[in-house]
Amino acid sequence: MHRLPALLAAPLLALGALGAAAAPSDSNLRVVRLDPDPVAPGGVTTVHAFVANGGPQTTGSPFTVVVELPPGFAPEGPYFPSSCTAAGRTVSCVFPAGLPPLRSATALVPVRADAQLPHGLRTAGQVRVVSADDRVPANDRTAFALTVA
Repeated sequence: MHRLPALLAAPLLALGALGAAAAPSDSNLRVVRLDPDPVAPGGVTTVHAFVANGGPQTTGSPFTVVVELPPGFAPEGPYFPSSCTAAGRTVSCVFPAGLPPLRSATALVPVRADAQLPHGLRTAGQVRVVSADDRVPANDRTAFALTVA
């Protein structure tokens, strides 16, 4: 059995990985607005970042759901799915390829309200989806309301 020298093997592996990438599908990922339950100052509520595939094809590429929180609110794991990562007030969740038409995916992001926020405050965050497959960018983002009760 012949083995490739390490210097040659790495570029060939990289080329193989590029050749194996699927072509983007003809799908329409859209974000559906869901407002989280009201939250007390210092309390926790959950943002449901809901994305639907309007089709007509199953997604051929992974996609990322991004939750952006306003000042006074902080993400607090654990998140679902486990692929979610937080950076400041932004949480990004990667979903694999394969979401069929007329099906949905949801990221769950627990959010803590600052203890100093006033009762009755209503502010907005945003959910957006990023995908090479998406052909209708007009519905890739929507606001959601965070209410301090």
